[in-house]
Amino acid sequence: MHTEKQIAFDQIKERWACLAVTEWAKEKIRCVEICLDEAVLRRQLKDTSNSRQMMQRFGAPPLQSLTQMQEILGVAKKGGCLMPGQLEQVETVLAMVRRFKDYLKRGKEGGNPLAYYEENLDAAQSLRDEIGRQIRNGGVDDHATKELARIRSQIAVCEEQMKQKAEQAIHARRGCMADYYCTSRNGRICIPVKKECKGKVPGTVIDKSASGNTLFIEPAAVAGYYEKMQLLKMDEENEASRILYVLTAMVADAAGMLEENAAVIEKLDFIFSKGKLSMDLQATEPAINTEKKIVLKDARHPLMDPEQNVPLQFAAGTDTRGIVITGPNTGGKTVALKTVMLNCMMAQCGLHVTCKEADICMCSSYLCDIGDGQDIAQNLSTFSAHMKNVLEVLEEVDENSLVVLDELGSGTDPAEGMGIAVAVLDELRKSGALFLVTTHYPQVKEYAAKTPGVVNARMAFDKKTLRPTYQMQIGEAGESCAFYIAQRLGMPQKMLEAAAYAAYGEGTRAGGQVPGERIFAAPFGGIEEGKEQNGTRLKSNAARPTRRLIKEKAKKGKRKQTEAFRRGDSVMVYPDKKIGIVCEPANERGVLQVQMPGKKIWINHKRVKLHVAAEKLYPADYDFSILFEAVAVRKARHEMERKYTSQVLRHDAQPE
Repeated sequence: MHTEKQIAFDQIKERWACLAVTEWAKEKIRCVEICLDEAVLRRQLKDTSNSRQMMQRFGAPPLQSLTQMQEILGVAKKGGCLMPGQLEQVETVLAMVRRFKDYLKRGKEGGNPLAYYEENLDAAQSLRDEIGRQIRNGGVDDHATKELARIRSQIAVCEEQMKQKAEQAIHARRGCMADYYCTSRNGRICIPVKKECKGKVPGTVIDKSASGNTLFIEPAAVAGYYEKMQLLKMDEENEASRILYVLTAMVADAAGMLEENAAVIEKLDFIFSKGKLSMDLQATEPAINTEKKIVLKDARHPLMDPEQNVPLQFAAGTDTRGIVITGPNTGGKTVALKTVMLNCMMAQCGLHVTCKEADICMCSSYLCDIGDGQDIAQNLSTFSAHMKNVLEVLEEVDENSLVVLDELGSGTDPAEGMGIAVAVLDELRKSGALFLVTTHYPQVKEYAAKTPGVVNARMAFDKKTLRPTYQMQIGEAGESCAFYIAQRLGMPQKMLEAAAYAAYGEGTRAGGQVPGERIFAAPFGGIEEGKEQNGTRLKSNAARPTRRLIKEKAKKGKRKQTEAFRRGDSVMVYPDKKIGIVCEPANERGVLQVQMPGKKIWINHKRVKLHVAAEKLYPADYDFSILFEAVAVRKARHEMERKYTSQVLRHDAQPE
């Protein structure tokens, strides 16, 4: 069962986990389950109350993450060497332990039981002081030991002497210098020497410039000091390593105490996170019982805005084992189901609940079927998904379970769905479990009214304002109010009358509440057609403006793109965007001839766009041979028309 996800308890867990500091506490929160031991659960709830009380008085506890401590202690116990940064982490944690002990000590003044965890914490002041004295700024401090101070002092003197010798070499050979400064290359003090003066400066070439014109030479006078420097650095490294090993051994000796500190801090972090969530949700400590009784006063859904949430009043148990909830869509039935189950689960996980007062029974399991449940991947319809979940519920249910089923029997034929709903309710009643069910079936309401231990409840609906009140009224059956809601959303009066007639027959109001009256003799709530109600204006079909499709009119004088180009058309030739005139229309392959400046070209019609039609440029009887043929060609044609001639026509001749 995916109960936590269906009722959004997984979202409560994530919100809760964000209030914890240590990774251990965060992981425990994500894996938390309901407590089945009454004595343990009462202690958990008391811890939540005590942590909230302490934070309200002294503020949030000074806790921090312990992510690296396990790794650090593992290295120390195996005989490794901790780095300065790791030792600083140990010091930081010990400083936090010191502050946390002081925080808890203040709680002893009010007798808060959590305050006495202070006695299980050890700040290890001597270890913290030793680390703080010898490790600073991510390294071993110069004054960690007298020997290290002496070595580092000698190193400083040696470095200064090397610089002095290098500067003397620069002054002695100024003419050979590419620049007048000393620099460090590969850890050695060097001077910049011109390439051509290499033999004039005694020393060792260490590096050269990118151009190769400058050589970086370590002067011979400096070389002796470099060897002394290397020996001093080896002594420094050995002394620093010795200090780190000594501090690591101290950490290893205190590993047991540090691990116990971590365990106490993680446990208290988990407890204080519950108090933080209680303050965040403005929650209260619930009473716990094992008598199958649930009483919630002014209950709120934990994830909803308290300012907008309508408080829920709920009671079940003693003589009532099952509640069948009816009422309008959007009336708050599903939210009511989730509110009840969420508060019960939170209480059984040791959390405070979002109620003014609450008395909640312990349950062996929480089972539910809420939501659509369609799954295309598994080929599940709404009804199939519901039935799959319901059958799983019936397999797992026992007398101490709390079962919540939303829209039982929906998603199929109403008559068959109603039969299934009654059968499931009867099985749940026989199991002895507490159950809450929502439905729209009138037969299920009748079953609840006639069956001992099962009662009806309704989510109230104000027919005057046509809005739900989100109040549960136990002991009364509700109506779906579909016609009221449809009218509020703007369904026309004639459609409402037709719907009522189809549902209940003639002579009965919708829902069958007032037999003998004409269907919808007056609109519900006194609303008249055309008047505004809750921001919605209802309109009759006659008053509604007709909506027609408007087709685009063809523009006169504009040729369709699909129409063939004509001789004499001025066209734009792409991609050069040059103007030409059509000589020959397109052939069967869509290729036409265009007269361009100084030449004729054949081109596909898709690369040509009409610029100006021929009929707008030339008279109807215009002789286009004037444009497209040379004078000699025209004369030859004229002669051939008059008499025989030996001249040959050349159609490729360009006009003058």
